[in-house]
Amino acid sequence: MSDEAVVQARTAEGDVGSRARHAPAAVREAVAGVLEIAPEELEDDRDLFELGLDSLALMSLVGTWRREGSTVTFQDLTSRPTLRDWTTLLARAANDDTATTVPPGPPAPVAGADPDTDSFPLATMQHAYWIGRQDGQPLGGVAAHFYVELDGHGVDPARLDTALRSLVLRHGMLRAVFDEDGRQRFGAAGAPLTVHDLRELAPVESESELERLRERNTHTRPDIGAGDVFRAALCLLPDGRTRLQIDLDMMAGDALSLRVLLSDLRRFYECPDEPPRELGLDYRRYLAEHDSRRRTERERDAAWWRERLPDLPRAPRLPTTVDPLTPVTADDGTLTHSRRLHHWLGPADKAALLGAARRHAVTPAAALATAFAEVIAAWSDSRRFLLNLPLFDREMFAPEVAGLVGDFSSSVLLDADLSAPLPFSRQARGLQERLQAGISHGAYGGVEVLRDLARAEGAPVLAPVVYTSAIGLGEIFEQDVQKSFGHPSWIISQGPQVYLDAQVTELDGGLLLNWDVRDGVFEAGVPDAAFDAYRRLVTRLVTDPDAWDRPVDGLLDPDVLPRRAVAALPAAPVADRALHTRFFR
Repeated sequence: MSDEAVVQARTAEGDVGSRARHAPAAVREAVAGVLEIAPEELEDDRDLFELGLDSLALMSLVGTWRREGSTVTFQDLTSRPTLRDWTTLLARAANDDTATTVPPGPPAPVAGADPDTDSFPLATMQHAYWIGRQDGQPLGGVAAHFYVELDGHGVDPARLDTALRSLVLRHGMLRAVFDEDGRQRFGAAGAPLTVHDLRELAPVESESELERLRERNTHTRPDIGAGDVFRAALCLLPDGRTRLQIDLDMMAGDALSLRVLLSDLRRFYECPDEPPRELGLDYRRYLAEHDSRRRTERERDAAWWRERLPDLPRAPRLPTTVDPLTPVTADDGTLTHSRRLHHWLGPADKAALLGAARRHAVTPAAALATAFAEVIAAWSDSRRFLLNLPLFDREMFAPEVAGLVGDFSSSVLLDADLSAPLPFSRQARGLQERLQAGISHGAYGGVEVLRDLARAEGAPVLAPVVYTSAIGLGEIFEQDVQKSFGHPSWIISQGPQVYLDAQVTELDGGLLLNWDVRDGVFEAGVPDAAFDAYRRLVTRLVTDPDAWDRPVDGLLDPDVLPRRAVAALPAAPVADRALHTRFFR
């Protein structure tokens, strides 16, 4: 058979497979799977968002169907969110695609790779992190990183060291080296485990040393030029207690990468004789493939965002004690440290919140984002402002992608327009629609949009108030990981160009609500009062069904929510490098 005949035969097989995967029964099964209900329970004309579909689940479905050859988009599906409409759209797309579907060829060359050094370009968010961590940047001088502590019992240092060595060999990004030109390469594996034996110290001395280590690790800025992007230490304590300290630079991995590496670490620790399986895909190759696949979408989405630039609001003006555009260095401890405010909703409260959101055709992420935005508006001088929402944009074009460690993050800027005095549920639906529109044009991310705004104004534009939702992504600290290494007792993230980073993550069957607040930026008492208002508003949404149908002004205590006018940000031009601002985490 000729090569052309082989291609035609494989194409025909692919077309048949695509049609089968997009048949009504297959679509029903896929949607029921992400909703965690039986396929027969799905009504053809029911709004899928009312049934609990969220943006993350939808992004996963779109990625799966596009990987199978469909051209259906996120925007197509959000505009018609019923099973009947989706089945029709997918069938039509499968028929339209048959003339152009071809089998995958050999891997494309890595765009921008240097064959002499094996270095390759940074992803967009990596570049923003790289710029922002340098001294002299607005809210800069800070590494973007995750730091966690797991308090357990009986963790064996030798087994852990062996497991860590296997982990670092498996994942090239855990030994990534970043050069002065803003490029990256995979470096040599080092010895990642440090052991702190505190068993013979008096209790007061032990606690003092643990606190010193926590403070140092929380606010560290490692030398990524030397490949210092992943650290692990084990504290040995009396009575067999242990504390595992993990630090991951966001240049090397995002939040879901933290889950991947913890899961792999547990497997290597529990099965020490199992050799590390080499992945068939690495982050370097992923970036090249991802950029190639997104080129057309990126051009389309760039045009969409640029049409909207003149009407986009700016960041909320909050009661701050310093100008957020003031250049910062790592030596300025008053502006480079963060602290965490947190509140946990138990499984019953989580279920109540998800059920209430579903009844009002709102995703839980949109409901909590609206609660956050309403509280921010109460302290801002305007009820319309720009929020920065990170996206977990891991494109699953191959099975190996799920097991990679790397920065797959993107972002979308959200026009949080709360100016109309609407009931909470209607306010949330409006915010949800704007968010979905932004996500559907997410191939051109928030970093690029901010750069466009900065070029248009001739001055830096920041979006330093961040809301991150990981609802629907599962628990980062899986139960098996906690059984091996302990319960997370300290979790914090920080990064440049951000002074308030709110997150919602799944933990122990419930939801963990966090605010990471940059020290020295806000007026005294403001973050604590605002977080307390946020916590109380979320509690009302959980416990009071009528709260969803009332304007938020009636749900918050006006005595503790003064709307504050703050000075406008200066518009003086700055060096071009400062325009490359980092705003997520």
